[in-house]
Amino acid sequence: MSIPAQVLLVFSNVPDLELAKKLARHLLEQRLAACVNILPAVHSMYRWQGALEEGTEVALQIKTTQALYAELEAAIRSMHPYEVPEIIALPLSQGLPAYLDWVRQETNKDRNV
Repeated sequence: MSIPAQVLLVFSNVPDLELAKKLARHLLEQRLAACVNILPAVHSMYRWQGALEEGTEVALQIKTTQALYAELEAAIRSMHPYEVPEIIALPLSQGLPAYLDWVRQETNKDRNV
């Protein structure tokens, strides 16, 4: 019996809703994510190159698997305008088993559907 793939929750922010939708669609079409939640109008405050910055961004919550993380990160970086985009992944240690199985199924690149 094989061990189920580790499911991850990946966070990233992008500058606008248009890019958020474009990136989400790309990740879903490539089966790098099972689901992407887009949370518009996040007010971000951060330190960048020695200065305090703030602005509005769009937050993404991306569900994927550990096996796909490197490819997902590369896809985000290739489409992201920031020099150092926020890409943070957390392993999900608990969750509704049926939902976690769904994430695994939807990110299975061998599926024909």
